[in-house]
Amino acid sequence: MNLFKPTFFKRAIFFLIVDIILLTISFYFSYYLRFDFNINPNFEKQLYYWLPFVILFKIILLGYFRLYSVSWRYVSITEFISIIKAFTITLLIMILFDHFALIYAPSIFVPRSIPFIDFFISIFLISSFRISKRVFTEMLSSINKKGKRTVIMGADKTGEQVARELLYSKEYYPVAFLDDDNNKINTLIHGVKVFGKINDLENFLKNNNIDTIIVAIPDIPYKKLKEIIDIAKKYNINDIKILPKLLSSKKIISLKDLKDITIEDLLSREVVKIDENSIKNYFTNKNILVTGAGGSIGSEIVRQLIKFTPNKIVGYEIDETELYNLTLEVLENKFIPVVGDIKDSEKFKNVLTQHHIDIVFHAAAYKHVPLMEFFPEEAIKTNILGTYNIAKICLEQKIEKFINISTDKAVNPVNIMGKTKRVAEIICSTFNSLDVTKFISVRFGNVLGSRGSVIPIFLEQIKNGGPVKITHPEIERFFMTIPEAVLLVLQASIFGENNGEIFILDMGEPIKIIELAENLIKLQGLTPYQDIEIQYTGLRPGEKLKEELLNDDEEKLPTEHKKIFKTIVNSKTTFEELEKFIKEINENIRNTEKLKKIIDKFINSY
Repeated sequence: MNLFKPTFFKRAIFFLIVDIILLTISFYFSYYLRFDFNINPNFEKQLYYWLPFVILFKIILLGYFRLYSVSWRYVSITEFISIIKAFTITLLIMILFDHFALIYAPSIFVPRSIPFIDFFISIFLISSFRISKRVFTEMLSSINKKGKRTVIMGADKTGEQVARELLYSKEYYPVAFLDDDNNKINTLIHGVKVFGKINDLENFLKNNNIDTIIVAIPDIPYKKLKEIIDIAKKYNINDIKILPKLLSSKKIISLKDLKDITIEDLLSREVVKIDENSIKNYFTNKNILVTGAGGSIGSEIVRQLIKFTPNKIVGYEIDETELYNLTLEVLENKFIPVVGDIKDSEKFKNVLTQHHIDIVFHAAAYKHVPLMEFFPEEAIKTNILGTYNIAKICLEQKIEKFINISTDKAVNPVNIMGKTKRVAEIICSTFNSLDVTKFISVRFGNVLGSRGSVIPIFLEQIKNGGPVKITHPEIERFFMTIPEAVLLVLQASIFGENNGEIFILDMGEPIKIIELAENLIKLQGLTPYQDIEIQYTGLRPGEKLKEELLNDDEEKLPTEHKKIFKTIVNSKTTFEELEKFIKEINENIRNTEKLKKIIDKFINSY
């Protein structure tokens, strides 16, 4: 909590002033009750003697229990308990002082009943004041039933917070909960009834006029979410909101956290949980460099790393526009943008030494499969020569760790992009065998929302009235959201026993692209094949029907994290053989056909 934030400061001062007034009234009233509203002048002197000390103790303790940082809107039983704790401690202190006063200073002794009377009156006044606005607002909301009539799916803590926020809102009005907990059915939460189970949604919509559905179940399976959407569409409900899974652990949830259902919500699975303490311990005060920092994965690595308190993050990127945009977004002194090419040895080495880099995340690469089939030399120069270049420099500079971002296209590769990424894995494995810098690769499939992904392409086609173009009816891919993938990359980056591991992210079940297209069309409130046609265009150059996460000779091994597994790679390529291969690539860089043969031979021999 920022103590110097204007809104926080004003709220704290307001509560402080009112608390002083109420506590003064409480202490005065305790005396008057004790003496039947007829105070002896001697006892009145004691009142003035004790009053400033009692108020001071109570104010300090209220501050200690953070009661001046709580907004009126979020007052709950937790704050009531904190008030009781604060005033109980004050009561004990008063009794202790009064005991010594009876022995050593009888003139300031007060009757023992007064601290107890003051204890109860103080709790009543301070608690009543704290909860007054919430009670008043909820009374008004029960009278004013304007706004979109809303059903909340899920009646646990998250759903309760959503309902509370809706009661403050003029835009929405909660009319019902649906929840699978039998104990909650027919109960009231903030005056809103739990009508039945999740599966009762269709019957409820059939009998009630509903405008909005809010899904407040953080771990809802995507298949169940899809069912909810299909039912909502059947009853012409297009306003469907959900809480992002990565926000589900927030202590306080606001309406700003709610968002429209996206395709990511339909494809993602359980919330990714990571060992934040271990990750923070590893990255704290480290100097980190991220290549390809302007890209989808690289930029998210930067965003996530900042939370783990590194000393600095150098964003190394050839695309100055994307790097500039990231700089504007991050606005952190610890983020240092550097425009540079990973093939520029001298510059990369200077950046490493100037910033005393400890760890490198290598996300720079050409990733577009069909395009690289037409320009294989560019994929080779960046994905192979670029990776070799910076990996060798990191080895020479004895960098602590090098994390190579790989892809499922590198498994049994059939296209030039996949082959170059496979070679990048081999480069890291070979360098790791030298036991100087620790090299690991993290391999995963498609990420939703990345540049060149099918989602924005499909959305643009839908916007233009179709058709949505798919290469093949049986084509399928692994999918994961960018934040999910990066969290697991950070988790995997602290694993390893220096055995040349390749870590593979659990991508779940592959998704058919035809299903992806159909769901996207439905999310736009349209009907597939009726409002928007789906057209098959045939597989593109270098494209496979299905992707894999393990090569034929690789064994799937568990790690400390259930969403990450690994395979041990004992390099079959010596450093000298790698050097010879790179030299051969450089010598034939303009002979595309020969380059392909050299790469195929290298991968097969490995």
